[in-house]
Amino acid sequence: MQPTVTIIINNYNYAHFLPEAIDSALNQTYGQVEVLVVDDGSTDNSVQVIEGYSQRVTPIVKPNGGQASAMNLGFQSSQGDIVLFLDADDYLFPEAVATIVDTWRSDLALLQCRLEMVDQNGKYIDLYPAPELLFDSGSDVWQLLLKKGCFRTTVTSGLAFSRQVLSKIMPIPEADFKISADGYLVTLAPFYGAVASLEKPWGARRKHTNNHWSDSSVGQQGKISRRSIEHDFTKYRFLNLTAQSLGHTIEPQLELSDYRHIMHRLSSLRLEPAQHPVKNDSVWILITRGWQAVWFQSRLPAKRKLVLSVWFVCVGLLPASLAKKVVSWLLAPQSRPQLVDAIAKRIRWATQS
Repeated sequence: MQPTVTIIINNYNYAHFLPEAIDSALNQTYGQVEVLVVDDGSTDNSVQVIEGYSQRVTPIVKPNGGQASAMNLGFQSSQGDIVLFLDADDYLFPEAVATIVDTWRSDLALLQCRLEMVDQNGKYIDLYPAPELLFDSGSDVWQLLLKKGCFRTTVTSGLAFSRQVLSKIMPIPEADFKISADGYLVTLAPFYGAVASLEKPWGARRKHTNNHWSDSSVGQQGKISRRSIEHDFTKYRFLNLTAQSLGHTIEPQLELSDYRHIMHRLSSLRLEPAQHPVKNDSVWILITRGWQAVWFQSRLPAKRKLVLSVWFVCVGLLPASLAKKVVSWLLAPQSRPQLVDAIAKRIRWATQS
């Protein structure tokens, strides 16, 4: 018997993107698809947009409570065996659900794929994550979570979950995950099943100036880094609770095995030290642990490892004004590929001369 697939679109003030998201969910080539649209108290004309589809989707309109509350309510109202949470500013390709069903296995907790990153007009920018960043897959991904608190995955619209697994880990704590609620799901799901990955994108992730992680300016990057640090520690708290309930023990200071977390710690410390949320952090310790995480605890290509090593030294040791520019450049998603290539070219030039 073919599984039913639920697509839950969570929306807050994305009326201008919402029709494309809904249309993409409704226009799937696979037949057994349930579409729910949850509006989380939008103040634009999102509700009117949703009402225009009311005969074809299940509309859910609620007061504003954050992303976790929207995803929880959508899941409670759904029936599908496989569940996708689609951000309202993203969209799926017509074969997305068919691809998921063809790939699905009974032991899976999570299926993930790369997404095409596009601008606000739908123009292609790049793949996300970049192809050289290898996904973590298999039945033992939970062991990576115990060691470093994360694994290589993607964002909400590139994730498909087993309903049985979601029933074990939801509801998402709403006060803790008003944004980035997918972080909770991917942190816990691998404890209850295998993770599989697809290289071919089944949808598009939209890069624009209105999402919570988009502003890479120096003035905002410190705030974004602090938010990322705090989000990580919130995930670690629930990771620890889940691990303990299953008889596992997480590694002490597991966050210092994740180079991305350390990048945000170092950025926060250099950009706005007075507001840095982790007491007793030092530049030298973060540089050292960053290097160790990059070279010994990641599966990055050598070129990227070299670039990140240079980044840690520059951010840690350059004068603050220059360090701030380096932070902004490399942590800016839209400029990262070009900067990596540019630095790599300079490194090759330096080593050959």
